[in-house]
Amino acid sequence: MKVSVFIGASVDGFIARPNGDLDFLPEGGGEPHGYAEFIASVDTLVIGRKTFETVLTFETWPYGDRRVVVLSSRPLDFSAVRGGIVEQMAGPPAEIVSKLAASGARHVYVDGGITIQGFLRAGLVQRLIITRVPVLIGEGIPLFGALTRDVRLHHLATQHYPSGLVKSEYQVAS
Repeated sequence: MKVSVFIGASVDGFIARPNGDLDFLPEGGGEPHGYAEFIASVDTLVIGRKTFETVLTFETWPYGDRRVVVLSSRPLDFSAVRGGIVEQMAGPPAEIVSKLAASGARHVYVDGGITIQGFLRAGLVQRLIITRVPVLIGEGIPLFGALTRDVRLHHLATQHYPSGLVKSEYQVAS
């Protein structure tokens, strides 16, 4: 099973404003920059509760009929989900990955700051795709948090787009 991250961040490394607002990101994701192809390869998403609550504010459910696992130790209300397949799990990242692998998941997309950080710290992410948005927001929710050890990355590719988006792909070294 492969675990990947595909995320946008400001040039100064924030994925959201301090209040969780994403208003600095290009509307609708901006110009095509590989997300559609990436999401087509994914069968399962793992997101944290805060990301789930943010996604519920979107006009349409962005994940189609893909399986979405929301990580939370508190009960969640899924009644506002429109058309998605959503379930809840709790536990350490290694336990979540083990459960997903046992259930047949092949390509897991991890999203949300705390969730990404936890999976990275646990050594469970194989691929990172980071799209830098040409804006400095000064403060917010950082893409990366404190680490107990270095996470070595192997650069695979970088592409730039007319709007100023810059997408870099890395393989996480074993």
